[in-house]
Amino acid sequence: MAEDPGLFETIFSTRAMRRLKADPVPAELIEKILRAGQAAANGGNIQSWGFIVVQDPAIKRQVQVYYQRAYDEFVRGYYAQNRAKQPPGEAQEKLERQEAAVRHLTEHFHEAPVWIVACVRDGLGKAAKGSGGSIYPAVQNMLLAARALGLGATLTTRHLLFAEEVDAIFGLPPGISSYAILPIGYPLGRFGPVGRGPLANVVYKDRWGQAYF
Repeated sequence: MAEDPGLFETIFSTRAMRRLKADPVPAELIEKILRAGQAAANGGNIQSWGFIVVQDPAIKRQVQVYYQRAYDEFVRGYYAQNRAKQPPGEAQEKLERQEAAVRHLTEHFHEAPVWIVACVRDGLGKAAKGSGGSIYPAVQNMLLAARALGLGATLTTRHLLFAEEVDAIFGLPPGISSYAILPIGYPLGRFGPVGRGPLANVVYKDRWGQAYF
């Protein structure tokens, strides 16, 4: 197990790791990740979440069909439109690298040794404004825990484009919906600083648009 890099180093180096080795992940590390998720904040401490650890290749292959279809029907076009808007240079190269990583994940999604599917027992439906408020903190905790343990992971919600079909594959009963899938494995790439813009571009004082810095 990798040495724990510390809280802030973990936060600032938790990249989306879309290229993963097929090597098995020890059960004790998966349990640590799940415990980190369970420790997250959630509305009213109701703990309306549920987590499926998917390792069955047959189930992953079934979901992969819809994951690939979502890429073919929606994601591919999104990148094509954005490439057309970008002038040649660094911005276009960055977009192309991201698209290559997304395409790699799409093609090898089912090969990630472990998926954690984050679900919510929710009577409000996905359209409710706060539906994900009690699951995405758990997802972020699990992403940080994976990074601290030297494992690569990423948050993906693309399967929600075919939510009914995929939730049926996972055997989810009425009233329980999946909100995210985390493919987890040892990374093929290296951890490094996350790419974000200047803080001053997104932080305001008292009212929207009023500079904080």
